[in-house]
Amino acid sequence: MTVETPPEVTSKKLNIFEKYLTVWVALCIGAGILLGRVAPGVAQTLDGIAIYVDDAPVVSIPIAIALFFMMYPIMVKIDFAEVIRAGKSPRPVLLTLIVNWGIKPFTMFAIATFFLGYVFRGFIPGTEIVRDGTEVELWRSYTSGAILLGIAPCTAMVLMWGYLSRGNQGHTLVMVAINSLTMLVLYGLLGGWLLGVNEMPVPWETLLVRFSQLCSCG
Repeated sequence: MTVETPPEVTSKKLNIFEKYLTVWVALCIGAGILLGRVAPGVAQTLDGIAIYVDDAPVVSIPIAIALFFMMYPIMVKIDFAEVIRAGKSPRPVLLTLIVNWGIKPFTMFAIATFFLGYVFRGFIPGTEIVRDGTEVELWRSYTSGAILLGIAPCTAMVLMWGYLSRGNQGHTLVMVAINSLTMLVLYGLLGGWLLGVNEMPVPWETLLVRFSQLCSCG
């Protein structure tokens, strides 16, 4: 008697793009650095294709287009019946929220402070004058960047890694949606507080611009 393997458990083979994604990412980083060295005007042109608010780029249109083409093939493959079932299993989503908002921001702050403020502090000497006229140590600026990056959970790449790992895409989509909504409230609050602990004066409007940039970058 022949036993057929159900379609849902059939092993899915990765295509060449998916299998060597890490290689393509590394090549793209190298190509970007080389292009910036050889033709810096291209980067300036791409940076200029953006939506600006008060002379600050808020949404990069090229990045938004690239994210659409990265996320669209994955989104159309999601069975939204899985999304409904995922909504009835809150524990994975709750665990994600605890890690993203109760653990990760503070570990990023601790790691950045330890390495940038102590281990590699000698490589980042000097001070700078921020917009309000305050003079701050340069390593605090780098630490602030790490803090702002560490607070925001990823969105687009979560869908990509969930797809490549053959994860439950319904749960992945629910987690991404809930974390994105949570980010609307907690990003500014946690960012303002941790930047204050880092003794970096950053106005709230700057946090809002940074938040918009992260949303546009996925």
